[in-house]
Amino acid sequence: MENVLGLVALSAGLIVALGAFAASIGIAIMGSKYLEASARQPELMNALQTKMFLLAGLIDAAFLIGVGIAMLFAFANPFIAPLAK
Repeated sequence: MENVLGLVALSAGLIVALGAFAASIGIAIMGSKYLEASARQPELMNALQTKMFLLAGLIDAAFLIGVGIAMLFAFANPFIAPLAK
């Protein structure tokens, strides 16, 4: 049983760590593409900026959903209850 709890903690940590890594890489790529696009066409900077902030929020939302799932598995894991019997 303790072995399973250790694996749950490890998997929750991996979910959070990989989600944070992917979100940071995604926001970095999006920011660089925004800067390239605004340098090419400065008149579209305002429209591109609103879309960039919308996408940044969606990328962060995907990371926070992963954190929520990791917390679900860490504190209210539905897979451990059958093992406790």
